[in-house]
Amino acid sequence: MTDILHSSIDNPMPGHMSGNTSGSTTAGYFTGVDGKQIRYAIFRSDAPVARGTVVLLQGRNESIEKYYETISEFTARGLWVATFDWRGQGGSDRMLKQARRGHVRRFTDYEKDLSTFLEQIVLPDTRLPFFMVAHSMGALIALSHAPLMTNRIDRLVVCAPFVALGAQPIGQGLIGLLAAAVSAVGLGFLPLKRDRGSLPFANNLLTSDSRRFARNMGLTAAQPRLAMGPPTARWLHETFKAIRRVTRREHLTTIRVPTIVLAPTQDRLVPHLAVENLARNFRAGHMIPVDGARHELLQEADHYRAQAIAAIEAFIPGSDADMADLAGAAE
Repeated sequence: MTDILHSSIDNPMPGHMSGNTSGSTTAGYFTGVDGKQIRYAIFRSDAPVARGTVVLLQGRNESIEKYYETISEFTARGLWVATFDWRGQGGSDRMLKQARRGHVRRFTDYEKDLSTFLEQIVLPDTRLPFFMVAHSMGALIALSHAPLMTNRIDRLVVCAPFVALGAQPIGQGLIGLLAAAVSAVGLGFLPLKRDRGSLPFANNLLTSDSRRFARNMGLTAAQPRLAMGPPTARWLHETFKAIRRVTRREHLTTIRVPTIVLAPTQDRLVPHLAVENLARNFRAGHMIPVDGARHELLQEADHYRAQAIAAIEAFIPGSDADMADLAGAAE
């Protein structure tokens, strides 16, 4: 099997790969819920002794390739990286014949795929201790599954967790009602808005970095299969239910994995106040604001991205700083 992962001059693959496997990289597929084939990759560090493994979880409409830069930074510091594309996006099986529609039948399917990945790929094929770095939708999934990860993951980093939806013509409450109604009548496979393709840099809400934005747009232009359009009504309905459950104090108090919450203050997709409210009820969590940054912290301009990376480095593998030092590490 060839072409599992994709590379380009401005987005080189970490390490070296020949076919499916090399000394530094392994790529393949595992079987998720309902037999869906989920694309994954393991990137190994060249360091003689591994410092552990980062389980890297993407947001919606992202792929393994989008994180090559971050993966390279982790492996340069002696960490291995294990990551995969969520069902319905990237190089994993799509959920509908209309492949660009972002769809999921049940939010718990994401969690079951994550559990399978940890059990079948991460545990036997990577190195302890295990850490998790999750962005946006991936962060919501991680927070939802976190009570079951106490003995699996040593530390958790959530970046701009998707705990509310902003920057829409109508409010989240009304969107939720529409999504629930459309799903209830069996039309959950339909999106609630038109697929207008990608926004130009001037109108994007994700990053202030034009170079990284262009690199990511070039990735999906060269590999259109990796791109997605708007989410379906069912995806919205399932995700909003998960948000309501995860943000309750009753759920947050069951999380025992030490966690930092990286919160970009100029995030219009996930309002900063919603992340502050999450952190306020999160005993195991410590929020670190990144002042001025937009939603995609790991794709942001160097000034903002460096703060996020510094906080992550101080937190994992956990021997360099304690929770009280984290705010200073991000300055």
